[in-house]
Amino acid sequence: MPNTYAIQDNTPDLGPDELAAMRLAIAASREALDAGDGPYGATLVSAAGEILQVARNTKVTSGDSSAHAEMVAVREVAARLGADAVKGSTVFASGEPCAMCAGAMFWAGVKRVVYGATNPQIAALLGGQSLPIRCAEVVAGASPAMQVDGPVLGDEAMAVFQDAVARRTR
Repeated sequence: MPNTYAIQDNTPDLGPDELAAMRLAIAASREALDAGDGPYGATLVSAAGEILQVARNTKVTSGDSSAHAEMVAVREVAARLGADAVKGSTVFASGEPCAMCAGAMFWAGVKRVVYGATNPQIAALLGGQSLPIRCAEVVAGASPAMQVDGPVLGDEAMAVFQDAVARRTR
């Protein structure tokens, strides 16, 4: 059954620090691709605006199916600084977070998610397995609310996914 939800993307104007955080996430997605993992990266920024962690997808190299970039970032910060360090934070993700990551970020206390490439763009390009629910759908009606913004720097983020496809066809 096709997805019947109507999600309208929200592309905010970001400041230079926020754009830099997104570019770090995109760079981490390229590192993930180069390491043999899915091309996803994330930057976790504290409520005060401090970069706490840049992480990449390690699903293949770790053998952990939940090691998506957003999950890795939240886990590493919570382990290093305590769970309270994640509360009120923002995650910048190269690709729109999946349902698992959106839920986990909500429960960890992430206040805002900003993504690059959209799930529909990624699914159309990569094919294969798909969980076609949008991040904003997962957290719609959540209390407290989680803000979801994107796409931001979508073309830059999609370039890494396009490289992943090109590598498969070589």
